[in-house]
Amino acid sequence: MSILADLALVHARSLVTCAGPAPRRGAAQAEVTAIPDGAIAVHDGLITFAGPSADLTPHISPVTSAQVIDLHGQHSIVPGFVDAHTHTVYGGDRRSELQRRLAGETYAQIAASGGGIVSTVAATRAASESELVEAARIRLSEMRAAGTTTCEIKSGYGLTTAAEIKMLRVIEALRQSEPMTIVPTFMGAHEVPFDYRAARDGYVDLVVEEMIPAVAAGSLAQWCDVFCEDGVFTPAEATRILEAGAAAGLKPRIHADELGASGGSRVAASVGARSADHLVHVDAAGIAALGAANVAATLLPAAAFYLKLARYAPARALIAADVPVALATDVNPGGGLSPGMPFVIALACFAMEMTFEEALVAATLNAAWSLDLSHRVGSLEAGKLGDLVVVAGDPINLVRVGAPSIVSVFRMGRLVSGGVSPSQVTA
Repeated sequence: MSILADLALVHARSLVTCAGPAPRRGAAQAEVTAIPDGAIAVHDGLITFAGPSADLTPHISPVTSAQVIDLHGQHSIVPGFVDAHTHTVYGGDRRSELQRRLAGETYAQIAASGGGIVSTVAATRAASESELVEAARIRLSEMRAAGTTTCEIKSGYGLTTAAEIKMLRVIEALRQSEPMTIVPTFMGAHEVPFDYRAARDGYVDLVVEEMIPAVAAGSLAQWCDVFCEDGVFTPAEATRILEAGAAAGLKPRIHADELGASGGSRVAASVGARSADHLVHVDAAGIAALGAANVAATLLPAAAFYLKLARYAPARALIAADVPVALATDVNPGGGLSPGMPFVIALACFAMEMTFEEALVAATLNAAWSLDLSHRVGSLEAGKLGDLVVVAGDPINLVRVGAPSIVSVFRMGRLVSGGVSPSQVTA
């Protein structure tokens, strides 16, 4: 047997593969498969081996210019993180709102005064596509440095057909040029613009009758999302929009039960959404509905942290109900202020009472499943993309917020962040 490789990492302290079927739910959410003295090989972007070093080294056949890196038992390897919910493309800056929030104002108060999403909408409409691309590149670079190799990006700061299409073109430009797997989501139903507040049915009509057909005709998005929340979109409106998206080929997902028990979780179940996100206020009936409908719960504890919501999504109750739990950063200008999945993992463990293993699966395999990508990313096993993160020491060091726990990040077997010491390269 000969194993081809243009990249191989051997003698890892621990190789955490998260291999196996997706999604993980219930007790299985904690199954990560940690292999001591592990090794991984990648050829032409795909993993060709993941297992004990002793099973690779006798059979490896490095191709021309191959890199074989000996980790000498000092570093561990985990799958590249999958950030399943972001708003990475936007114009402007809302750090002044952060100062207002720290002084005691709530998210709702700031939004009512013209801040929040509508403030970013104005800045995004005014920005050119090239300006939006360059601003997003900086954010994506920060995300990569924190171990993210796959992310979802939503539109939703345009709220006109032309501006939403502009955002989706920007996401496509990033998808074509950035060393990261990027998944586009249409979210024209992110907020009701001021000029439709007195005629909100007209805006829902615009989303359904004009925006969705235009997005579908241009093949600009894979998913359709709605902010189902009191004061934003009602369950009935969210249902209408998501069903129209599904009829046009856009798979449904939803912002649900973030600021209150809005009923978004039950909408997710009724329309067959792959993911219901946030869920800070999800109730027992909503949890049961998600479990029965096989909907992922994508939790965003960093958003709850930065928005000072004083509570977090009930991860333990969701896991107990066999709902597959995923994690994401919610990168955005208002409440998603950290680009790092390790920070999200730490909050999942210490604020939502998840175990480290459950949180790691949530940030990799289950997040991949929530984006319908678990056949390609989210675990380290033969045939999947060679997306991996080298962690200093043991994998649990990822929860050491602020410490340099990530040594290097590889996407499809190519170094995209960090580096390796020359002394580690053996061939």
